[in-house]
Amino acid sequence: MSADSKPVIGHVLHQLAYAGAEVLAAALARQLADRYQTVFLCLDGLGKLGEALQSEGFRVVELGRKPGIDLAVSRRIKQAVKEHGIDLLHAHQYTPFFYASLSRKLGSKPPLLFTEHGRHYPDQRKLKRVIANKFLWRQHDRATAVGRFVARALVSNEGFPRADVQVIYNGIDPDTFMLPNQQQLRYRMRDELKLTEDQPVILQVARFHPVKDHATSIKAFSHVVEQLPNAVLLLAGDGQDKPVMQALAKQLGVADHVRFLGVRTDIPHLMTAADAFVLSSLSEGISVTLLEAMASGVPICTTDVGGNGEIVEHTVTGLLSPRQDAKALGANLVQMLIDPPLRQKFVDASRRKLLAQFNQQQMHDAYTKLYDSMIH
Repeated sequence: MSADSKPVIGHVLHQLAYAGAEVLAAALARQLADRYQTVFLCLDGLGKLGEALQSEGFRVVELGRKPGIDLAVSRRIKQAVKEHGIDLLHAHQYTPFFYASLSRKLGSKPPLLFTEHGRHYPDQRKLKRVIANKFLWRQHDRATAVGRFVARALVSNEGFPRADVQVIYNGIDPDTFMLPNQQQLRYRMRDELKLTEDQPVILQVARFHPVKDHATSIKAFSHVVEQLPNAVLLLAGDGQDKPVMQALAKQLGVADHVRFLGVRTDIPHLMTAADAFVLSSLSEGISVTLLEAMASGVPICTTDVGGNGEIVEHTVTGLLSPRQDAKALGANLVQMLIDPPLRQKFVDASRRKLLAQFNQQQMHDAYTKLYDSMIH
């Protein structure tokens, strides 16, 4: 424990980009600062969020991981534990868990909390990994899953003890997205984006990564444009697949209707411009962007994969479609866009569910209880 008697939590992540797991780790550090000190350990570089956290006074350590299995990373984690007096390692996603756990084979002692935020697709049980996890796991370690789907995968596909796995749902601060004067903000944001009030606007916020399957969103949108010729698709985010998606939009003849906005730090305001929110992922845990859309009052069309069905109940809080089914997703988007009463029904039901189940304060209380039980 540190000299000022507050326990030190070491968050281990790939890097501090503006993505779901990283944003939630940053929120934990900020909101629980009166109770814990925080050090961020980044395997693969700093990232824009890391720069912001450094400017706020948080300690951020870059571990400089090289391609392949880089055992030097575990030695650096061990060194950081000693240097910063870390009492608990909190690893986000499997690779950070692997290196954090391995560091303890080199003499590092703190207990380890592993949070799984999502699953790859396809998700299969691998015997070698199950055996490795038995070697890496210690009696007082714990795992949290952001939803029931993820928890089941940790037990069935990774071999973690069922008794050591707990579901803590992702949560957001609804007040950040329930903005006053939303209609005025909507006019302002649409004016900034050069959109007219009568244009149907669909928004997707996600990094351009294969698991997010932007191709299905763009193909679905091409079906929307056939029926609603003035519709617009806004894509916020960046990543490796962005040039491929730009080419696809051109190939499908919808390039003039698809706006690639890059990384945005004004998501609450951007949400006000949208009539519908889309997410076409191949796999998800509990998507933070879906929760943000719920809080913002933007009705959702998404794929029925992973934890999406724990957030969106079909025809009650939104519309679901099968994975990679662009025609079905497009039909859902058209139905949403042409039926304002349906949109309002979903908005009202979604907000009730968000406040009851996906509240940031509930999430932080659960992690506080777990941190304290593991440290003391």
